[in-house]
Amino acid sequence: MTLFSYLNRACNGFPSSSKLLVVFSLSSGGLVAYSESQSSSAPKNTELEKLPKKKKVVVLGTGWASISFLKDLDISSYDVQVVSPRNYFAFTPLLPSVTCGTVEARSIVEPIRNIIKKKKGEIQFWEAECTKIDAANKKVSCRSTIEANMGKKEFSIDYDYLVIATGAEVNTFNTPGVKEHCHFLKEVEDAQKIRTSVIDCFENAILPGLTEEERRTNLHFVIVGGGPTGVEFAAELHDFVHEDLAKLYPMVEDKVRITIIQSGDHILNTYDSRISSFAETKFARDGIDVNTGCRVISVTDKEVNMEVKATSEKVSIPHGMVLWSTGVATRPVVKDFMDQIGQEKRRVLATDEWLRVKGCDDVYAIGDCATLVQRKVMSDIAAIFKAADKDNSGTLIVEEFQDIIDDILIRYPQVNLHLQSQHLSSVTDLLKDPQGNARKEVDIEDFKLALCQVDSQMKSLPATAQVAAQQGTYLSSCFNKRELANFQPEGPLRFKSEGRHEFIPFRYKHLGSFAPLGGEQAAAELPGDWVSVGRSTQWLWYSVYASKQVSWRTRVLVVFDWTRRYIFGRDSSRI
Repeated sequence: MTLFSYLNRACNGFPSSSKLLVVFSLSSGGLVAYSESQSSSAPKNTELEKLPKKKKVVVLGTGWASISFLKDLDISSYDVQVVSPRNYFAFTPLLPSVTCGTVEARSIVEPIRNIIKKKKGEIQFWEAECTKIDAANKKVSCRSTIEANMGKKEFSIDYDYLVIATGAEVNTFNTPGVKEHCHFLKEVEDAQKIRTSVIDCFENAILPGLTEEERRTNLHFVIVGGGPTGVEFAAELHDFVHEDLAKLYPMVEDKVRITIIQSGDHILNTYDSRISSFAETKFARDGIDVNTGCRVISVTDKEVNMEVKATSEKVSIPHGMVLWSTGVATRPVVKDFMDQIGQEKRRVLATDEWLRVKGCDDVYAIGDCATLVQRKVMSDIAAIFKAADKDNSGTLIVEEFQDIIDDILIRYPQVNLHLQSQHLSSVTDLLKDPQGNARKEVDIEDFKLALCQVDSQMKSLPATAQVAAQQGTYLSSCFNKRELANFQPEGPLRFKSEGRHEFIPFRYKHLGSFAPLGGEQAAAELPGDWVSVGRSTQWLWYSVYASKQVSWRTRVLVVFDWTRRYIFGRDSSRI
């Protein structure tokens, strides 16, 4: 102890240097070195205190939009918290395949914690449902989805930036009986319930003592909605029945009936007309009934009541199971938020071209819960003319217009769409007179007349996984460049004020759409007005959907399920 005391007193004379204590242990012959640097620790703590506090980003949802946002976000710059009632991401385009056992449910889901753990920084995840968004106080109220001894815990989270990506719910259009008697296909749990219900219909149909009419009713599957989801489910169900269930229930194979009810004139009416025609022809050949121009007015436990729009005739058809797939509606929490910020008259949350919620600078909305409202050219026509007329002459020459053409095309994408629809090679062609002759200069009235038809090309973005994923990726890039954009803005000119916008506006790039039609055939609408149908397109569908999986685990599982189905068929167990 004397040696320890001596060395300690000796080191006290050097407070600014590290203290080194070397102790020779005679018993073990070892060497122990101990150093401390108390004097240098204080400055480090001071430096940590001076570091800027990370901005808190709260993300609501674990769907396509939020996952794309989280995967590309620079976590080192933000404190990120994710709130969702589901602790997984689901590859929703394959939900129709889950309903019939072509793909297993667990093969298309990836736990959210597997995704966020791959980031360099820490992302916190709370399995809870957002019950209220308080934009005034920048706070969200949440309620746990887990039932504990003391009930579902409620808590609130503050935010600096809020990203709303809650998705949407099924739109029933307030049709009587839909919620009580119809299946939906938005979640993995929905697909599992449908799979069980299909098997139940067959098991009920073969019970002794039933009449032929009762057996036919049990095996009548009605699909309300002729969009991609409804059509894909009909195709999957047809294959399931004729490739697998017909072998297990041969006594009722001829009693199965599949009916699609579509209010429009064609199924797949958002696709190219060639795809709609091909799908209707194939379904007619397969024995799938397609009733177009019909509107469902009510659903009971035994019948679907509809009205033929052309004749106003009321028709009732019996059913064993009904799938309702007619579009999406806003979730209650988003609807309440819209009421707070003055968007109560809208059907869906409105954002600007940078995906900011209109009326809330620090709130963003991506995916099915929101729609991008493109600004009209005619709303800014006077400001555009003034920005181009640099000499304030009151007229605009072609050279002056050319100086801001790039900014106009970036800020207003409908201008480029108008040029394509009119087969014009350049924006300056808009300044020609009605006879097509070039003009040296135009005044404000001529300028308005030249651009008055441009806004007719504005279109709403579809509520698809492709749009949501691109929005998430775009928004993360904006967050990653936020600090740099303050000094070096990359966006177009601000026509109504000084300087430039921080970021280039979001621009959706359509990469194509698929429609599996059963029988190893699919249809595809690809960029460049290219339409492909047939078996080769089905293999293209396989490759694209496998490559789009969020992890190698799900990619392998999905390919394995397809292979298993090809070799052994689909599983018909009621689980």
